[in-house]
Amino acid sequence: MTLSAAATVFVTSSLSAQSTTAVDRTAPHPKVAAAVERIETAAQAGPFQPEWSSLEKYEIPQWYKDAKFGIFIHWGAYSVPAFGSEWYPRQMYINKGRRGDNFFEHHIKTYGPQKTFGYKDFIPMFKAEKFDAAEWAKLFKETGAKYVVPVAEHHDGFPMYECDYTRWDATEMGPKRDVIEELSEAIRAEGLKFGVSSHRAFNWMFYVRNENFDNADPQYADLYGRPMPFLFKENAWDYQHFFPPQDQQFKDDWLARSCELIDKYQPDLFWFDFGITPSRHVNYNENKFSDHLKKFAAYYYNKTSGSGSDIGIINYKWQAFPESAAVLDKERSKMDKIRTPFWQTDTAVSSSSWGYTENQKYKTPDRLVDDLVDIVSKNGCLLLNVGPRSDGTIPQEDQDILRAIGGWLKVNGESIYDTTYWKVFGEGPTTVSTGHVSESKDKPFTSDEVRFSQKGDVVYATILAWPESGEVTIRALGKGSEYWSDEIGSVEMLGSDETIRFERTDAGLNVKMPSEKPCDFAYVLKLTK
Repeated sequence: MTLSAAATVFVTSSLSAQSTTAVDRTAPHPKVAAAVERIETAAQAGPFQPEWSSLEKYEIPQWYKDAKFGIFIHWGAYSVPAFGSEWYPRQMYINKGRRGDNFFEHHIKTYGPQKTFGYKDFIPMFKAEKFDAAEWAKLFKETGAKYVVPVAEHHDGFPMYECDYTRWDATEMGPKRDVIEELSEAIRAEGLKFGVSSHRAFNWMFYVRNENFDNADPQYADLYGRPMPFLFKENAWDYQHFFPPQDQQFKDDWLARSCELIDKYQPDLFWFDFGITPSRHVNYNENKFSDHLKKFAAYYYNKTSGSGSDIGIINYKWQAFPESAAVLDKERSKMDKIRTPFWQTDTAVSSSSWGYTENQKYKTPDRLVDDLVDIVSKNGCLLLNVGPRSDGTIPQEDQDILRAIGGWLKVNGESIYDTTYWKVFGEGPTTVSTGHVSESKDKPFTSDEVRFSQKGDVVYATILAWPESGEVTIRALGKGSEYWSDEIGSVEMLGSDETIRFERTDAGLNVKMPSEKPCDFAYVLKLTK
């Protein structure tokens, strides 16, 4: 099947209209052109211009560097099948295994052929009947997070907000609520910063097509994307090696939708997934998406400059932006050393999925706190994801993990919030994985692992596991240390009232741990001169 120049279809559907109307769903949305013209004018208005040389003058707001910890939320119609991962909408059309699951076979067995039951048919089942934005916000506040970033639109093409450029959104279908608006109000009411994420750029080739699939029908092009000829090819599933650049129509629509989120919800932070660049090996000068990224960034920064609030924050992956023009985000991986400028890791409480699925594989709070401490020691912050069920409830396992992290932060938060990196990030034999989506290779931290942070003249040394001997030696703090030449005046352990005994030798600072653990993991020593 190929895409005709003017594919006009007649649509009679409860999902679209009550009466029969002639609509070309593959044509540009009639509102996009005017929106793009307005955006381009605002992007040129200053103080930033849509050029890398101008955008590289960007400065990260202090609140973000102080916050250190945020919550990510992957929630959409993909939570209805709750199978495999949030990539169900794509994989249900690909008869290949992905990370041990064959979504295609599962879908046919459970729901029937993709021709008669496509992804679109999950949307009426996505009712969010128990969704309470205020309850979510209270949980996130209790967790100790300082900012929250729900997914505004995932690859599936179904915005979770009132989108002017498609009928397929959460206010017209499914929940029939503006989820992003409700969350923005509830989260800000708790005193937290609010962000949004957009994964739309990959919708361009997210859905593999076949004439036997519903997604090949042009009348659904405003959800699945236009049925472009390359999506019918045998290798269309292999996006890592086959990624045709998005055309002007798609990019203009992307720009209109992205800036609409800025205008409607004034996000403090805007997170982008990988689709804005086709590969980790393509830099911003070679990227065919760059002109639109520059327009978006100038528009966002101009809108938030001099407005009495902090300038907006853009998170990007790989080499989509120059490193000083926005904030680098690493998915399920970390840094092995201190990085300046400031950066972010995004990961999830689950190691198996971002969105809710049955039989999730959960991480422990211990591991996640260790990750947070490690990231902060290297001048980064952690954006930690949860995946609610389709009814709007957050699974108890997710809640328990978040509350355990919150409990740790109540005791040890002063070593995290409002701190900066020290002269060295830490010491110990355990390495971390730095490649894209590589955290599964990481080994647990041991009691030989120490991570540092600093606030004024105070240095915090966090021991990532309790030593069986009851003592630790911190080599970086030994006599004659290049990092600490002064005397060490006092050593305390956060959460403990016991007097901490310590001795400084050439081998390091030897510390006798208190008789009782003040918390369940990651034990913080507070060092003063």
